[in-house]
Amino acid sequence: MRSTGSGLTLQQRIDARSVRTTKLFGSAQVQRFLDAARALITQRGSTDFTMHEVVDEAGQSLRSFYLLFDGKHELLLALYEEAIAKVAGQIREATGNDADPLDKLRTAVELLFEFCRPDPGAHRPLFTEFAPRLLMSDPIEIQVAHASLFELLADLVDAADVAGYLRAGTRPRRLAAMTLQTVMFVAQGARSDDGAHPITATEVWNLCAFGVLSRGVRG
Repeated sequence: MRSTGSGLTLQQRIDARSVRTTKLFGSAQVQRFLDAARALITQRGSTDFTMHEVVDEAGQSLRSFYLLFDGKHELLLALYEEAIAKVAGQIREATGNDADPLDKLRTAVELLFEFCRPDPGAHRPLFTEFAPRLLMSDPIEIQVAHASLFELLADLVDAADVAGYLRAGTRPRRLAAMTLQTVMFVAQGARSDDGAHPITATEVWNLCAFGVLSRGVRG
């Protein structure tokens, strides 16, 4: 699995990643490395491990690892994309229980927040450690990694628009992109100013859906 050139457009990088990911998860050898890294993350509750430890856990050689991955970053990226795809699938399944497009969107926003917020009882270092670093180091790369989740939200926002819930002139895909970024960013520091009352999924939904202005106020 080799990194896609940064000179490509976002859509080209997403398309190239999709093809590469299909090949990636179809390889038994690659899956052994992913399973090994996932096991180490589960044991330690963090992404703090070395490539030698991954190789030993997988029962493979270091040479075979570097034939497939550029290094630890790309291994973590593959695991993160896998986790994102799983989250997107779980949210899609959960929203299938709602008939109303707005209820579907609310379910998606609140579930996404719960998946991404730090939780002492659920170790999710790919979301709480790796994702924030990736956001700072390569904002475009994280957009590529979030492609499956973005498309899900875009579909839900578009359905809400068709049902007449959105303001006239709203661009659903841009709104989906802003919603995704807002929810995931807020989730990383989901606590109030005094730390006593954590921010809730309902509060995040109210922010995304209704903003902060009172009725009748116009910009």
